[in-house]
Amino acid sequence: MKRILFIAAIFCSSLMVLQSCSTTKSGSGSASLKRGNVSGTWVLNNVTFEGIPAIAVKNLFGEASYKCFIGSTWNLTNSGNGSYTLLGGNECAAGTQSIFWSVSTGDETFQFKKLYEGDKAKNVDTGYRLVLSSASGDNLILKSPIEYGSSTAYVVLNYSKATK
Repeated sequence: MKRILFIAAIFCSSLMVLQSCSTTKSGSGSASLKRGNVSGTWVLNNVTFEGIPAIAVKNLFGEASYKCFIGSTWNLTNSGNGSYTLLGGNECAAGTQSIFWSVSTGDETFQFKKLYEGDKAKNVDTGYRLVLSSASGDNLILKSPIEYGSSTAYVVLNYSKATK
């Protein structure tokens, strides 16, 4: 019984941390945004900006310049396990980062946590929460909210389904 309460407390704490990172949603209002639409292998084609100049964004996901993510491949399995791979070159380091991801259809968000060697997702209490703007067919659009001045701005990530 103590173990179940402990696991529930960790789960609730993780949700609170992820919720604290959220902002208001973009209002797409689409009921079709669900986990199955996001599962698969995606390539990040470009990064655009809403309400903020590109020069003000120093890095993405606490890792590297947003430019280093362009062309990256995101493998999102239906189990929630996944990874993204940066290509490297032009002052960008190549590498693969393991993640654990989920989709919240209630507030239409995509969440992920970075996992390092030996980490278990349930023990990682920090992560990223993005607005799931569109997930249909071969296109996926995620918006990463950031505070800029007195308002919320977005780094917009435009993906396409990888061809096999």
